[in-house]
Amino acid sequence: MDRSCSLSLVTVQSPLGPIRLSGCVLGLHEIKLPGKKPPESGPMIPAGPLPADTPESLAQCVAWLQTYFHEPQTVNSLPWPALHHPVFQQDSFTRQVLQRLQAAVGPGELISYQKLAALAGNPQAARAVGRAMRYNPVPILIPCHRVIHSNGNVGPYSGGPGVKEWLLDHEGVLALPVPGNTGLSQPGGRCASEQKE
Repeated sequence: MDRSCSLSLVTVQSPLGPIRLSGCVLGLHEIKLPGKKPPESGPMIPAGPLPADTPESLAQCVAWLQTYFHEPQTVNSLPWPALHHPVFQQDSFTRQVLQRLQAAVGPGELISYQKLAALAGNPQAARAVGRAMRYNPVPILIPCHRVIHSNGNVGPYSGGPGVKEWLLDHEGVLALPVPGNTGLSQPGGRCASEQKE
């Protein structure tokens, strides 16, 4: 973290449990998921009013998460919070992967590690994409849960496999491998590789 930042903290109640957000006036630093257990079903408990001095990026992230847990297909219409975690301040492959993922793979879509590596400019870097997913400081917002293996296995997730499966189910996604394609397709969604660049 940038030591010069004065961090604010906000907790959002969700079906996953309490999600902790941290950020400063320059942007969102982190989203911390509650744990590795599968979430319980049920609606999200609305957050109370935010303190008046809450940074805009945290307020935007709270609104984004509330919308995501109620209507995930509509989040793209919301303002995107500024990001100020160090990974977004450096020119690195991890930053490039996370930015490409956020831009190219929306709710109801999936992408393989290999296809995401190609979108980030290095088709041979599927393992490096896996490392980038592991170090994603803002899960859900940057949807590392939508990155799965080419064979359709959901693969690992920092919040635990049950959480990843829950998020994919919440978005209405069922992973199905497409022969000869490193992207993936699913009912009710589309393969991220079908998107226009």
